[in-house]
Amino acid sequence: MKDRYAVVGNPIVQSLSPRIHTAFADQVGDPIEYDKLLVEPGEFENFAREFFAGGGKGLNVTMPFKLDARDFASVLTERARAAGAVNTLALQGDGSILGDNTDGAGLVRDITCNLGWPVRGKRVLLLGAGGAVRGVLLPLMAEAPASIHIANRTPARAEVLAADFAQAELSASGFADATGPFDLVINGTAASLSGAVPALPRGALAPGCCFYDMVYGARPTVAMQWARAQGAEAADGLGMLVEQAAEAFVVFRGCRPDTAPVLAALREQIRA
Repeated sequence: MKDRYAVVGNPIVQSLSPRIHTAFADQVGDPIEYDKLLVEPGEFENFAREFFAGGGKGLNVTMPFKLDARDFASVLTERARAAGAVNTLALQGDGSILGDNTDGAGLVRDITCNLGWPVRGKRVLLLGAGGAVRGVLLPLMAEAPASIHIANRTPARAEVLAADFAQAELSASGFADATGPFDLVINGTAASLSGAVPALPRGALAPGCCFYDMVYGARPTVAMQWARAQGAEAADGLGMLVEQAAEAFVVFRGCRPDTAPVLAALREQIRA
């Protein structure tokens, strides 16, 4: 009997997780059963309890249940505590449920390994101050950048986020005051989904800047197009999706799959 896993969210029909995790499992010769399941708001705790009681081994959790997953977990990893949210729940040998957040690790691995962009010693600008940015801060800081500046449409939210991590190299402002120049810019806002670009001042992007948009699609996002027009190299977040899934697969199965063929296949799929 195959071990059972699933991704849960609302909505969930768009999720690529079943394809990604099934490909990982087939690749390492360790077949699993993996579903995508719709849960109604307010029902996550009951669903998760029944899932694990019924023999489920692990869950990937997407919006809007990452805070519910954090509260459901028996124990949290350091990166989950820092993120304040959980996207991976895994049954442990003692019956406890581990809560982890693999988003930041996925982002860093895509940037440093797949794209070959250095983070160490670089001036980093994070756009946005929501859960997506909070989730990647700890792994980014572990890469030892020269500095990290958080810019948000509402400056106070960026300032609160920077203060929460209490790190001397973190600073914060509104978009207009993110003067830079920055070597690496990571867009953690949803602006690209509405065809908008955060209003950064002229000169915010340093020569040779790398621009990463967490959003992905069949074509370059509006933010990526804007960055390339400023002379930056730009990439979308599809690699982050695959790499955070690989990190979750390590939590689930204890081995790391090869992400390159899976990422290439997904890229071809979304372009079709």
